Amino acid sequence: MKQAALLLSAGVADPVQRLNLLREYVQAFVLRSLHESEAFHRMAFVGGTALRFLHGLPRFSEDLDFSLLPGADADFLPCMTKLKRDLTYAGFAAEVTWNPRTAVHKGWVKIAGILAETGLSPLPDQKLSVKIEIDTRPPEGAQSAVCMVNRHLLFSVRHHTLPSLFAGKIHALWTREYAKGRDWYDLVWYLTQRPSIEPNLELLRNALRQTHPALARVHARWREHVLARLEAMDANALADDVRPFLERAQDAQWLQNAQLRDVLKANARNPTREITF
Repeated sequence: MKQAALLLSAGVADPVQRLNLLREYVQAFVLRSLHESEAFHRMAFVGGTALRFLHGLPRFSEDLDFSLLPGADADFLPCMTKLKRDLTYAGFAAEVTWNPRTAVHKGWVKIAGILAETGLSPLPDQKLSVKIEIDTRPPEGAQSAVCMVNRHLLFSVRHHTLPSLFAGKIHALWTREYAKGRDWYDLVWYLTQRPSIEPNLELLRNALRQTHPALARVHARWREHVLARLEAMDANALADDVRPFLERAQDAQWLQNAQLRDVLKANARNPTREITF
């Protein structure tokens, strides 16, 4: 398995894309291990990495995010123990840490040596890292489904549906304390899909009730509030944040404020309308 990761990255000249692909292979390995330990009987795959693995979002992602299913057991330490064993058997010099002491259980997969072996670091001990987070107290209202995935490896996952994933993205855009270009790029992706995608408003309302109760009353007016946040954003900073993660670096141009406003306004007037740049 480690050899497959090395071969995958060997054919990529751009070191940024090489790192993205190497990290994504490790993410796929983690997902397959979690599938084998039946973790997806108890949780759903969410976030930007889910959007890439399940729906072909043309940007890479760093973390693996999950949401506990209602009433499910939140003890994932056996899954992490198996993951460490699987990585070791596959030839990776891996360290897996796990912290279940907060509502969002957090862990890290850290692999030593592989960055040096792929020419991505001059330091032999520098580690490739992937963060894992499981929200054990997620807001109610999410819808999920199960599907097979074949990206680097073959496995099955339970995941939030697109409307529920979209609600999670809007919540992040609306409430995140700092600007993240990856959030805004994902918003463009959602708003330009055909057929159009509408967010799971029940899930959005319940998420806002958990974090920003005053906003929950106006959850259905999310477009105007996201537009208001956009006015305070630095378009160049947004583009700089997302560019290293894009399959096509030139796609960062879609994060100009005027174009983002046009996409949001056109979607608000008619979600099925064609949008021209």
